[in-house]
Amino acid sequence: MSPESEESEAESGAESVGNVLPGTLPEDLRAELVAFRRDLHMHPELGNQEFRTTAAIKARLEQAGLEPRVLAIGTGLVCDIGPRDSGVPMLALRADIDALPIPDTKSDCAYRSTVPDRAHACGHDVHTTVVLGAGLVLARLHEQGLLPRPVRLLFQPAEEILPGGAADAIECGVLEGVGRIIAVHCDPKVDSGRIGLRVGPITSACDRLEVSLDGPGGHTARPHLTTDLVTAAARVATDVPALVARRMDARSGVSVTWGRIESGHAPNVIPQHAELSGTVRCLDLDAWRRAPDIVHAAIDEVAGLHRAKTVIDYVRGVPPVVNDVLVTELLRDAMVARRGPLSVEDTEQSLGGEDFSWYLEHVPGAMARLGVRTPGERTVRDLHQGDFDADESAITVGVELFTAAALIDAAL
Repeated sequence: MSPESEESEAESGAESVGNVLPGTLPEDLRAELVAFRRDLHMHPELGNQEFRTTAAIKARLEQAGLEPRVLAIGTGLVCDIGPRDSGVPMLALRADIDALPIPDTKSDCAYRSTVPDRAHACGHDVHTTVVLGAGLVLARLHEQGLLPRPVRLLFQPAEEILPGGAADAIECGVLEGVGRIIAVHCDPKVDSGRIGLRVGPITSACDRLEVSLDGPGGHTARPHLTTDLVTAAARVATDVPALVARRMDARSGVSVTWGRIESGHAPNVIPQHAELSGTVRCLDLDAWRRAPDIVHAAIDEVAGLHRAKTVIDYVRGVPPVVNDVLVTELLRDAMVARRGPLSVEDTEQSLGGEDFSWYLEHVPGAMARLGVRTPGERTVRDLHQGDFDADESAITVGVELFTAAALIDAAL
């Protein structure tokens, strides 16, 4: 099905619902937002270094007569729209603005990254453009007296850096006066024109794990006289994930996975030092809270069998994003109002982490998966890959989802 035919189907579905909402995306603004997204895509910036991105967002919001405020941490910004001092809690629309330290491998893309080893390979350029576009539409509605509830635009830095820039943004007061918060995340498995929703956990917890093992070293001819550190590291790598899995409820989905293991320099020398790095992921919030103690104990137990001394650096990352029931229904109602009931599909819980979860420790909220796959495309794509790209019609979908959510939420 072509994007045009799908859009017609979605619009006819919306008409059948009988909802009439202002705030559709004008054609001139639609083209501008595509250009804005492409500019961001060509100039990706890593977490806490998003100075050009922040300046571009700020300039466009100020051009619309708004008053954005750069966060005290130096990048990222917030911007409020709507009745001031109304006493009504704001609905926050959140976007993450940072890129990834990987090369852009799209060979035939006119707007591929111009920065070596930097790419918007997770769709944050789309997220940013969607919130910017929603803000511009809502600002026009406010000028016309059609926005009964205040809205906060939140452009957050450093989502890709554990434990996530959301924690710093919260410290800057971005949730003051906020009653609910919503976000989208690009999903290359969902067609553009649709969103995926799930009540409860939609992402997983993700922590970082660094383990150092030490021993006296020695000759490989006499491993019995020393600590066989390579074997100890190998046993930690293989035994700890299985041991942790056996000590936690299987339904919690705890996964210890190693991404790096290093030790030694010569084939006949038992080294004095070894290192392992990996992640701990959990589907369940309670399991995430218990995981550090269990992982520590498992590592010490396995390493101790081989007389290796351990130093463990367990870096707390992010808890799961747990979608609130009412806010998830708000997103569903908004999407149905815009594009009809066929535009919403159920989605599964991902093992990926997302620092949007930190906001949900303070206020109710929900994240939707924004379809960015061109309808009919059969190529299997994934996030955090150098060839990632998005069907840019998804920008319109995201903008209209957020504007409808702001208008419907005002009536609740």
